[in-house]
Amino acid sequence: MESKDLHVIEHMEELRSRIIKTLIGFVAFFILSFIFVQDIYELLINDLEGKLAVLGPSEILWVYMIIAAVCAIAATIPLAAFQVWRFVAPALKPDERKVTFRFIPGLFILFITGISFGYFVLFPIVLGFLTSLSAGQFEMMFTAEKYFRFMINLILPFGILFEMPLVVMFLTRLGILNPTRLKKSRKISYFALVIVSVLITPPDLISDILVIVPLLVLYEVSVQLSNIVYQKRLLREQSAFPVT
Repeated sequence: MESKDLHVIEHMEELRSRIIKTLIGFVAFFILSFIFVQDIYELLINDLEGKLAVLGPSEILWVYMIIAAVCAIAATIPLAAFQVWRFVAPALKPDERKVTFRFIPGLFILFITGISFGYFVLFPIVLGFLTSLSAGQFEMMFTAEKYFRFMINLILPFGILFEMPLVVMFLTRLGILNPTRLKKSRKISYFALVIVSVLITPPDLISDILVIVPLLVLYEVSVQLSNIVYQKRLLREQSAFPVT
């Protein structure tokens, strides 16, 4: 019993160490991003006509900090994934360690792809739609805080949702998920993705479709990738324990 408790304590200490290393990495990336935050800010408002208004000095600081935080999150993803991998690696077989380690760069690439989709495809459409509602009725004025809060709330979920295929592959590799379970939960998953899409987009059909379709495609891609990983896993198990 004492040996079991000691084993649990060692695992908790290892988890604590991994979390601390991830947080240190986030802080380092945040500081680095904040150094170049003005250049990033100029890049993000490059296509915006005119300048954004601010209602006080603290708003400028908030905008710079939120931009630096998003950049730091993107840069920390590979580090966080590596720490998770190091934590679960002792429980994996040597070949499983090699395969799961290859997922780490993919997480960063998919996060950037999701952010790019939200920023370059969805954000201009949604912003244009909302701006058109004020035509002839209101004098539209963007404050920096409102503008960037709206932008980040819209595009950040896509960076997370685009991680779905690799996360599903990873969990399938570990035996936590399988394609059969994903297929059985397809209706519930579709419903949840549709709800998320409706919540993060304005109330018009075009914007909803532009979000719903990619998310449903991502889910189906995740199911197919899970099936591939699952079949390979079965083949390895059969080769390891051949039927006599």
